[in-house]
Amino acid sequence: MSLSYKASGVDIDAGAKLVEKIKPLVQATFNENVLGNIGGFAGGFALPKGYKEPVLFGATDGVGTKLKLAIEAQKFDTVGIDLVAMCVNDLICSFAEPLFFLDYYATAKLDVEEAAQVIAGIAKGCEEAQCALIGGETAEMPGMYQESDFDLAGFAVGIAERAELENRPPLQAGDQLIALPSSGIHSNGYSLVRKLFFEKLRMGLDDEFEGRPLKEVLLEPTRIYVKLYKKLKPHIKALAHITGGGIVENLPRVLPENLKAVVHKEQIKVLPIFEFIAQYVPEEEMYKTFNMGVGMILVASPKETPEILAKSDGYLIGELQEGPKGVELV
Repeated sequence: MSLSYKASGVDIDAGAKLVEKIKPLVQATFNENVLGNIGGFAGGFALPKGYKEPVLFGATDGVGTKLKLAIEAQKFDTVGIDLVAMCVNDLICSFAEPLFFLDYYATAKLDVEEAAQVIAGIAKGCEEAQCALIGGETAEMPGMYQESDFDLAGFAVGIAERAELENRPPLQAGDQLIALPSSGIHSNGYSLVRKLFFEKLRMGLDDEFEGRPLKEVLLEPTRIYVKLYKKLKPHIKALAHITGGGIVENLPRVLPENLKAVVHKEQIKVLPIFEFIAQYVPEEEMYKTFNMGVGMILVASPKETPEILAKSDGYLIGELQEGPKGVELV
């Protein structure tokens, strides 16, 4: 009896086809700092010039069960954008500008066309984030995943000037909170979303919601804030990426022990998708699970607020006050 790797469920030739298919997509993200080409054992990247004491930051994340929804909808062109967004939006909260990105794609059986769509989304996200996609790994593991399942993980590295990090102005009472709108649910809370829409309400992926197919609304990619951050950086003191845990858990991560964030709920521009979900989910749970229409919160002194509002689609939702670290929703 003769066995082969392909007979066991792993097709090396399919992997090679994928690499060839995605080469132009990946190369479109390259800049002058990328060393080497696609196909090596590791990706190389030269540190940009002009930094006196550069500090590197790393971030990693996934897309969660939003992937399951993408698989069910057979729509693969947006989850790659989500993957990049979840990593680079974390980096800028440390005042680090993204340099490069790597991805990990694991599946039961490699479908070259599907995988190419996913990686095209990753490349598109990298272009939006102004970083290079310098490497990745595609793993075919039939014993680990079932049928059409796949998983994604992303890894981003950013850079900052050490002196700028150490000399940032401190947060103080009276500083204002500015919300940057989200594009939708982003990439958190999808276990609850799927349970509500498809188990409890028995809705279909092609059902209409606010004039669009439900699948398009639920798979709207996470907004990438990198370009806006670069424009607003001189005017902001801190920023918080609103992901799993919502405003109440993410905003305190940038606060000192003696300050609380007072957020005025009536000032939040809640998206229609969250207004709909809130008919079935308690308010406290909503604010602990979803971004509620706020993808990023900036902290700035009142004198800088007008400049930020003029240069962005941001709007005021609250302020910092003396008190134990935390968020007060009023």
